[in-house]
Amino acid sequence: MALRQWAEHDDGAVRPYAAWTLAGVAAITGLRLVWLALQPADLFPDEAQYWVWSQQLALGYYSKPPLVAWLIAATTRLFGYSEFAVRLSAPLLHAGATFFVYGIGARLYDKRVGFWSALTYASLPGVSVSAFIISTDAPLMFFWATALYAFVRAREEGGWGWWIAVGLAAGLGLLAKYAMSYWLLSALGFVLVFPAERRHLRPLLAAAGIALLIYSPNFWWNWSNGFVSYLHTRDNAALSGPLFHPDAFIEFFASQFGVFGPLLFAGLILLIATWRGLAEPRARLLAAFTLPTLGMMLGVSLLSRAHANWAAPTYVAATVLVVAWALQRGWGRLLALSIALHLAAVGLLFTGREALAAFGFEVPAQYDPLRRVRGWRELGAEIGEELSAHPGLTLLADDREVLAALIYYIRPHPLDAVKWKVTSRIQDQWDLTNGLGKRLGESFLLVSDHELVNEMEPSFGAIERVRPIVIPLGPGAARTYTLYIARGFKGYPPGRT
Repeated sequence: MALRQWAEHDDGAVRPYAAWTLAGVAAITGLRLVWLALQPADLFPDEAQYWVWSQQLALGYYSKPPLVAWLIAATTRLFGYSEFAVRLSAPLLHAGATFFVYGIGARLYDKRVGFWSALTYASLPGVSVSAFIISTDAPLMFFWATALYAFVRAREEGGWGWWIAVGLAAGLGLLAKYAMSYWLLSALGFVLVFPAERRHLRPLLAAAGIALLIYSPNFWWNWSNGFVSYLHTRDNAALSGPLFHPDAFIEFFASQFGVFGPLLFAGLILLIATWRGLAEPRARLLAAFTLPTLGMMLGVSLLSRAHANWAAPTYVAATVLVVAWALQRGWGRLLALSIALHLAAVGLLFTGREALAAFGFEVPAQYDPLRRVRGWRELGAEIGEELSAHPGLTLLADDREVLAALIYYIRPHPLDAVKWKVTSRIQDQWDLTNGLGKRLGESFLLVSDHELVNEMEPSFGAIERVRPIVIPLGPGAARTYTLYIARGFKGYPPGRT
């Protein structure tokens, strides 16, 4: 009953919304940390790749700006090299973003809106998934929320100092993920479209200058490396081939019900469809940081494809927008229901398989949502034994994901491992910094995922098959690899370096 009353109305009593927000976020974050400490899931290969990057700190990497690697370097140097330490910054960054969401709601509306916005954001399915893995999304969401809160404060009377905070947050966001540029474009569009906001154009441009200055080391790194990160981002959008992809559009659109939550995304659609809820200046501001990026991602999905998380930053502002709109209409119980559904769904997602196994029921691997983070530890143990049995061999793989996972899970970590370059094009960090071309005459333990041995044979004195390795992932699924010993590397084929 108390929860319902909080959601539905404010009876004039002084309610400690800030304290409730702190308690709610602490509880959710605490449960996430406990799960990270106890969970059985291995690192996803991309997570392992970021960990490898953290062992060789740089101003940039093939596919991402450097901040994710810097964060992993900080947490692992403090807490060791466990999966928990690698992922630790993700739930903490989302907790920080939640407090800024509270601040945005409280500043634009009131503390009640701030409280429900924070609790809603903390429970979002997309946020929960992102809080359990280390990726570029966690720092992006944190700095997006930070920049938006600072932008709200900067527009207030005497808020000139907050423009510096806008620049700092936007710059660090760009070092996290290039999608932070959408925030800057949204802010610029907002101050240009609405006449009352144009007085903020000059300080916003100054803040953007600060952001670009902070970001400039990564630009210099890209300049020195043929702008590989920008080219990868372009290629990742895959804007080629047939002009329209309605199936990809439908898939992306449907995925947003999972990222933002079914009730919230339905509410956002209804709010957009009516438009009356966007007439108020506060709503217009939040819509400016929601609709352009969401619309752009919908367009990209139609012309090519878009991953479900590409629109995730829009839900910082969208959360406050939908919560305020729902509370104004007395739909607080729907918000409470939405939060409960989100937390229950995430609990089932991350603990359902183990809970059913405790009762003797094995979930088929095809229905296991975490199957892609299983089996890497076992693979690393098997390959590690083979390396120990063949001293003098260097680890070689023909797949980026396999190599990243093996480097993390083999002890001691084979940081000198190399990857076979499939084409003359640079397609990953190992292609960019691959040392295989400098290993003339050396021999390798080859872990083959794609069976490229026929292509490789001219580059080696001999390639001997050792054995296959089968890694079970659960009932009905397994990963299969083949081990070879590749002796006497003679160099890549002509045209490939």
